[in-house]
Amino acid sequence: MKIVVLDGYTENPGDLSWNSIRKFGEVEIYDRTAYEDSPLIVERIGDAEIVIVNKTPITKDTINKCQNIKLIAVLATGYNVIDYEYAKEKGIMVVNVPTYGTQIVGQYAVGLLMEICSHYGYHAETVKNGKWANNPDWCYWDYPMIELYGKTAGIIGLGRIGQATAKILNALDMNVIAYDAYQSEAGKKVAEYVELDELLAKSDVIFLHCPLFPETDGIINKENIAKMKDGVILINNSRGQLVVEQDLADALNEGKVYAAGLDVVSAEPIREDNPLINAKNCLITPHISWAAKESRQRIMDITENNIEQFLRGDPVNVVNK
Repeated sequence: MKIVVLDGYTENPGDLSWNSIRKFGEVEIYDRTAYEDSPLIVERIGDAEIVIVNKTPITKDTINKCQNIKLIAVLATGYNVIDYEYAKEKGIMVVNVPTYGTQIVGQYAVGLLMEICSHYGYHAETVKNGKWANNPDWCYWDYPMIELYGKTAGIIGLGRIGQATAKILNALDMNVIAYDAYQSEAGKKVAEYVELDELLAKSDVIFLHCPLFPETDGIINKENIAKMKDGVILINNSRGQLVVEQDLADALNEGKVYAAGLDVVSAEPIREDNPLINAKNCLITPHISWAAKESRQRIMDITENNIEQFLRGDPVNVVNK
């Protein structure tokens, strides 16, 4: 069995082991291949039967040129980089890792909010630069300090990650409301379901935890921003395409939105002309909500199981049945 890993570095920059994958056959590992369609992808896949990818695209053309492929294993939950429907036509199974990062992504979302509310990193840096030692008062703060107690948090998308975030917000004694097209009993235990317009109007903080579907693409746009409270805070570590970035940048610069904490943008790596880079009060981190070693180890473990179950003829986590 020949296996190729096309872009393994972000999953394993050296602190994990690929040995659990090597047991299935001959494994060729590349740290990086391409984030856009490239002849190098076909070259590196060659006659491999199992292809493991994170963000390297597998197109119809690649599938046609690499006719030995039997399984494509995605080291992530999202699989939009794969032409999975065409793979299905060709009898190629595509599997993903659906639930590896529930807790860490919820933790990270609230962490973005905490940084906006208290600016820990900034104030720690001012202390190191001598501002406290030379300050005439016994304390100082250069940004407004925001208390979350009693404020309303709205979560758009109350699946596993949304619920994990809601539990943390409940512990902060925030009022948690949520909008989701599919309501669940588990969701009702941690939040009150409301319609989208009500969530937009009532929330002091809005979290995006929904998948990218046609109905959620650009859900944060100038029309919906206009329905929000003045001074609202937006947190997005779900999908960058949920936000119309110029509309959010305008709202930040005008003060309609007080601050945004983002771990995702529409095109990644971020482009230098992204309007959010220079927007006021916009905290952007490089898509690392998922990157704790513990969650990456879960990705490795689940991918190992995905391959093992496929080889046994009892596949799991198939996205193109």
